[in-house]
Amino acid sequence: MSARRAYVLRCYGPGQQLKVEEVELIAGEGETLVEMQYASVTQLDRTVLAGKLAQQQQPPFVPGSEGAGVVVSSAVYQPGTPVVVRGGGLGVSRPGTWGQLAVVPDASVHLLPAGLDPAAAVSMLGAALTAHTAVRRVGQIVENETVVVTGITGLVGRLCAAVSRAAGAMKVIGLARSDESVEHLQGLVDQIVRVDELGQVGRELPWCNAAIDTVGGPVTSGVMSHITPGGRLVALGYTAGEFATLDLHQLIGRDLRVLPVNMQRTTIEPGTVTQVLTDIAPAGVRPALEVVAAPLAEDALDLLASGPADRRVLLDLGRF
Repeated sequence: MSARRAYVLRCYGPGQQLKVEEVELIAGEGETLVEMQYASVTQLDRTVLAGKLAQQQQPPFVPGSEGAGVVVSSAVYQPGTPVVVRGGGLGVSRPGTWGQLAVVPDASVHLLPAGLDPAAAVSMLGAALTAHTAVRRVGQIVENETVVVTGITGLVGRLCAAVSRAAGAMKVIGLARSDESVEHLQGLVDQIVRVDELGQVGRELPWCNAAIDTVGGPVTSGVMSHITPGGRLVALGYTAGEFATLDLHQLIGRDLRVLPVNMQRTTIEPGTVTQVLTDIAPAGVRPALEVVAAPLAEDALDLLASGPADRRVLLDLGRF
């Protein structure tokens, strides 16, 4: 039995909901005890804390749906193994990651690749899983293909480029707005093509086998006209507009496929998280990250609510 400090949600609603308390933890059969280093603060956590999920546990409980740490005891992993934890109802239907220790299902433990910082890994995990689903599962990018990624300066766009590289793409082309800086994309893409303020794609965009479209709107139409026969357009975002005009002559005549990505209907299979982290590790992609000492969890929630959409917020559980 282990007793360490953790956040406990005592009630839903306004007021002081979160209390730091000593929590006793016992790892049973099929479970791993993890000493937590970082825990994500996510929109899912905010939804859980507001009591808006039907399947979630009733207070008191420890929140937190994702995190990174090292194994203390496990029938599967050696003590001291760096891991990321996610899935299995963590922080929703069972106690979560906002504590010095966490007891998690063995299936929720994923190896952290060497060279990937645990804070970066856990902060990018949601976006990286989206990129993996778009590139490998839906787009089915294979070796020697040319891939276009729209919205390349965003976190998901950059991760789509990294996963495309890992999948064997011969050439990765990034689309960026005319006013966006692209200096941080060196080594990640082979070519940058600019999109003007109306969403019109530059004529220098070459033919591609597949386009991973993170922005939608008029950009979608411009990219489609550069996809080779039998190619595919993978749609996973619409920040540039919810509506796109599809040229049916191109769609039918070139036998193109339009493939949506819906993460809510996507099952994360065993081994996927470790593969995702392995794919992105060499790319050096890093998000805009705020790391907050664990006693300031409510400040972290406020940061998430008020910050830009691509900001990632972590609790440093080494500073409890």
